[in-house]
Amino acid sequence: MADMSLEKARIHAGIWEGVLTAPVDVAPELEVMHQAQAVPGVEVAALADQSGQFSVRVPIPAELLGDGVQTFVIQDKSTGQTLDSFVIVTGEPLQADIRAEMDLLRSELDMLKRAFRRHCQAGDDA
Repeated sequence: MADMSLEKARIHAGIWEGVLTAPVDVAPELEVMHQAQAVPGVEVAALADQSGQFSVRVPIPAELLGDGVQTFVIQDKSTGQTLDSFVIVTGEPLQADIRAEMDLLRSELDMLKRAFRRHCQAGDDA
């Protein structure tokens, strides 16, 4: 669904919050990936009196946090389209933001590899 957009609202009490705009009435399924693993507990709920807008809440598990850069990628589960991402930096201050960019690129590459494999498998089935 190419017409979806996701805007970050805030991170509060260990929960990333945002607003998803989509041309549908039923909440789309989203998945959040961290180091090629799905983050559990993602919530998508319709906003009252606002057709096509949904509240998105992503709990940030404490066990995923540690020294360094942690990148979370939010995707449409059905298409694999990346809607947004967020980075959490902990521990020693980073000398440069290049580490965060590299981590984001790794996450995006993992997503592309999965999409390419699905595409190749679909081609074999035809």
